[in-house]
Amino acid sequence: MAEDGAIGVRLRALELLKSNEVIVTERWSAKVVATLRGRVSGTEATGELRDLFSALVAGLEAGVRNDEPEDSGSESFGELRALLSELSRNRARQGFTPSETAVGVFGLKDVVFDLVATDRASLSNYQAAHRLGRLLDGFGLYTFETYSRAREEVIADQTEQLLELSTPVVKLWDGVVAVPLVGTLDSARTQVVMEKLLQALVDTGSEQAIIDITGVPAVDTQVAQHLLKTIVAARLMGAECTISGISPQIAQTIVALGIEFGDITTKATLADALSHALRRSGIAVPRPHAGRS
Repeated sequence: MAEDGAIGVRLRALELLKSNEVIVTERWSAKVVATLRGRVSGTEATGELRDLFSALVAGLEAGVRNDEPEDSGSESFGELRALLSELSRNRARQGFTPSETAVGVFGLKDVVFDLVATDRASLSNYQAAHRLGRLLDGFGLYTFETYSRAREEVIADQTEQLLELSTPVVKLWDGVVAVPLVGTLDSARTQVVMEKLLQALVDTGSEQAIIDITGVPAVDTQVAQHLLKTIVAARLMGAECTISGISPQIAQTIVALGIEFGDITTKATLADALSHALRRSGIAVPRPHAGRS
């Protein structure tokens, strides 16, 4: 009677996979490799799928042996979940879509149902395939969720790298560093600016810093507050800051918004700011003149 119950279906599902291992893995591999379009070698993809197949069979066997619930989250399938996590993360880093990643699991489901869809297929085979299908649905969802988390991590890393690249700190002179800003300045980027500027002040021993906003399209109250926080932090490190790149439009906006920069020095151009910083450092800088007599 037990063979006719749930345990019997589980055993039949296990037998269905084991007795058809070669044909199942071959068809599964062909289906998955076709979706990869050469971005992963057939040999590598086939090896990954064989590992997944072995882990699935081992999990089914352990589940029957330990009488565990047949669920994708059960302890018996720990190895399979680990392999799927690694596969999902690799696919996310390689730029594959969620569908291209999930087919690695759902492709097996299709192969199993194709296998039993014959005139000679018995009711027990259909029941076993249905049982496997439900289990594979759970693993497919697990794969998709893992892929999504991995993709978010990739995007976060790329965003951080772009922030680093778009916020350089350059040494203009002994004792003078500058941060040329281009684009929108928000909280996240301001934090990067502050950290990099403070570290540069420590590394170079500079006492003068220039924040150039020539490439910043607009300045509002929030941007001004971000700049002021950065300047205060630099002052705590013993450095004086000068803001350069104040265009006529930005100057009018600042006045209209009633933003107060207090005793912070502002200059129209980076050249003016550099001249000011050098004089503050005790370096004689000749003033430009209109022409020669």
